[in-house]
Amino acid sequence: MAFGRSKKKNQNDGGEPATEASVLSEETTQQAPESGPRRNGPFDDSEQDAGTDYLDLGALKIRPREGLQLRLEIEEKSQRVVAVTLDFGGSNLQLQAFAAPKSEGLWDEIRTQIASSVGSQGGTVQEFEGPMGTEVVAKLPAQSSDGQKGYRVARFLGIDGPRWFLRGVIGGPAALDRAKAADLEELFRSTIVVRGTQPLPPKDLLQLKMPKGAAEQQAAAPQPGLSVPERGPEITEIR
Repeated sequence: MAFGRSKKKNQNDGGEPATEASVLSEETTQQAPESGPRRNGPFDDSEQDAGTDYLDLGALKIRPREGLQLRLEIEEKSQRVVAVTLDFGGSNLQLQAFAAPKSEGLWDEIRTQIASSVGSQGGTVQEFEGPMGTEVVAKLPAQSSDGQKGYRVARFLGIDGPRWFLRGVIGGPAALDRAKAADLEELFRSTIVVRGTQPLPPKDLLQLKMPKGAAEQQAAAPQPGLSVPERGPEITEIR
């Protein structure tokens, strides 16, 4: 697993725009499991022991795998880590964890905000019931490198946990293709969220960090393809 720092793309970016003829796979209409969207993860740290198999990024713990590239997204002004992006199989999954109230979740409200933001940019959103509950596919007008008009597509996943909310944004071919998204969905489900005990206002980002002693972690528990973090471009905008 390659590991570095990178400039954050717009969270609606998903690589090369899809053409206007692009449609959602029929599989995206499947219903959420009766036992709830979090039956197989993502997990709270009280529910799953990460052990040495996971990479510790503070609020998030990620399970490495062969071929996975992990990028930490850094806010230029504050130099804080605000998101982690997992690149795998030509697509990507951005992860962010937020504080949430005890009594209610954030996903219903955040879906409304996504729709408003995308609509203001001339795009459209579609909600559907997926394997992890209600999901959102956003399409924004875009132009490819050869000048062809189309859409840039992002698929938003949202899971309400105990006092936290985890948002995932799938970009690239997997945003529209359920088969190609299977590995990214598995990565999303295997993620462990560490809420901590500190009181935080709802929607505050949970603190991510560059892992300490990455070389030592690799030596103690080697993972296929895992490399020491490298410095990369930094984020210039956070939304």
